[in-house]
Amino acid sequence: MLERLGSLSAARPRRTLLFLLFFLVLAGLVGGPVAGRLESGGGFATDSSESSRAAAQLERATGQQSAPGIVLLVEGGADDLAQRTRHATDELAAVPGIVETTAAGRSRDGEAALVTGTISATVDDEEVAEAVVSRFDGDERVVVGGAAVSGLQIGETVSEDLARAELIAFPLLILLALLFFRGRAALLPLVVGITTVLGTFLVLSGVNEVYGLSIFALNLVIGLGLGLAIDYTLFLVTRFREELGAGASTADAIRTTMSSAGRTVAFSAATVAVALATLTLFPLGFAQSMGIAGASVAIVAAVASLAISPALLAIWGAKLLPKDERRAAVAYDRWHRLAHAVMRRPGAVAAVTAALMLVVALPAAGVRWTPVDATSVPAELSSRVVSDAIERDFGGAGATPVTVAIDAPASEASAVDAFAAQVAALDGVRSVAPPADLGRDTWRVTATVPGDPAGATARDVVAEVRALDPAFPTAVTGPAAEFADQQEAIGSRLPIAVLVLCGLTFLVLWLMTGSVVLPAKAIVMNALTVGAALSPLLFIYQDGRLEGLLGFTSNGGVEPTNFLVTAALVFALSTDYGVFLLGRIKEARDGGESEREAVAVGLARTGRVVTAAAILLAVAIGVFSTSSIPFIQQIGIATAVGVLLDAFVVRTLLVPALMALLGKWNWWSPRPLRRLHERIGISEGPPAPAPAPAPLAG
Repeated sequence: MLERLGSLSAARPRRTLLFLLFFLVLAGLVGGPVAGRLESGGGFATDSSESSRAAAQLERATGQQSAPGIVLLVEGGADDLAQRTRHATDELAAVPGIVETTAAGRSRDGEAALVTGTISATVDDEEVAEAVVSRFDGDERVVVGGAAVSGLQIGETVSEDLARAELIAFPLLILLALLFFRGRAALLPLVVGITTVLGTFLVLSGVNEVYGLSIFALNLVIGLGLGLAIDYTLFLVTRFREELGAGASTADAIRTTMSSAGRTVAFSAATVAVALATLTLFPLGFAQSMGIAGASVAIVAAVASLAISPALLAIWGAKLLPKDERRAAVAYDRWHRLAHAVMRRPGAVAAVTAALMLVVALPAAGVRWTPVDATSVPAELSSRVVSDAIERDFGGAGATPVTVAIDAPASEASAVDAFAAQVAALDGVRSVAPPADLGRDTWRVTATVPGDPAGATARDVVAEVRALDPAFPTAVTGPAAEFADQQEAIGSRLPIAVLVLCGLTFLVLWLMTGSVVLPAKAIVMNALTVGAALSPLLFIYQDGRLEGLLGFTSNGGVEPTNFLVTAALVFALSTDYGVFLLGRIKEARDGGESEREAVAVGLARTGRVVTAAAILLAVAIGVFSTSSIPFIQQIGIATAVGVLLDAFVVRTLLVPALMALLGKWNWWSPRPLRRLHERIGISEGPPAPAPAPAPLAG
């Protein structure tokens, strides 16, 4: 099928490129504005959790959200603060969608006051937040914050970060592409990369009509889309040059490229897609959005590279041959000698490399989980200013850490009062407001807890309240309850997600190699790479290092959903590079090379490709460390570290050492599975005759 696709694209290359231009215009017009339609907040709690059910029950009973979404910080002197507060309250109450306003108290020094606004349950949070910000625009004595404003500002910041990241990434990628691809071939990854990003935007526009996606997914689409597009085109161009260098015609070179390297690209995309798709098993919008976006971009990148590359290869043909074949031969010999050097002492190399990787990975086991909080918002934004002021000057006022929704008729008032007294008697509870009868057989009991709204004290109180056994149904909500429910949702799905991730990865690699040993080995090595890539997150974000350089504020831990997304992404890309190497090793072995020589040939043919691809992908995704949102920074840093470790350490040292140790056992599979694999008939295509390929230099 891939050969036919290549032949169709190459047979009429200009028609293919004309169709591509039409597609890019369509994708740009339809998919380009997707950023404005995605959700800018939330996604870190499950709709089926107790905290979500409690919030929904309170909203149905009151017609308004369960907690204030707007918080105003009103500043002024002792003489006019009361007047300013009344004026701000009146102005806030006049905003459509605000159904309740409350003066929430003064600061310790009496120089500022808080006003909270509760939003109707039937309106759009962002529209109300925009109206409030607009209402107080120009008033230097009123700072607008709250959860709704925070969500609005995060969405705007993500869009600004994307634009800045593109301005940084594209020039760097163009320069590196010229360095690695040489000549006109450098245009190919850029064309495929733009097609991948816009094509994925088009896909996500359709998905968003059915399932609301998080705006954070756009960062993954751009970084991963550009990175995979470069990886795949680099691999295809390298193989095409090899075939031309061996004397093949342009048509034959395209045919062999598609049947061998094209097949590897398809397997690579499958491994990345299935790894990231496992994120959809977690009932959390942020993780599911990242999983959908990641799987989509991997598939679109493969389709774009396999459909576009043959047309451009057919047009350029022999013009893509490197001018300095000696340089390419020297690089081939260098990687070939390195592989044999590693395999001369495979046990020692494998033991030392694995031990070092394990030492680097072990700190990841000491991660401390923290929820999404105000530190996720850049310090200069008004919502962060308000949040910091609440903690610094108001002693945490305005927060409602623990709220209980009670399902009981009005006749149960005495029982509800007794339950509220039980809550008040719990350790860690500072005070409990009188139970509020909201109608519709719903009561609300609000407990004030000192400290962080989602901190250890508040979480202990949530657990104690849930352990009470009143005569009526209760459900607990609030920041601490939401965080506890998030952890429970992740913990309950984590085992099945790991099994599915390993199972699908094993299946794809078995289909590619016919071995059960190689997939198992790849999964273990990927786990080491994931641990080693995640450890820097603890070093930087959990321990609070490099705050000034990266522009973030540490909250003493890592958000668990983001940790999951980053782990899945690093695992996926580690498998991606493993597919490149294993494909060429299998091809050399099937062509008659000995076990060790096949490994050496495979590493020599892919060494420069994988390292160049890793550098380019590290730039494409690592540039998001410039984001002002810690979530995006963490994904960029960990992924860049992961792909570089995998390319320069795992593929260069650990893989050849383990391949040499196991020898022919690398390819072992039970007889029934061997027969099944032969019946399926999936292979890497015919081996290339070129003795010394010209992988990159031009």
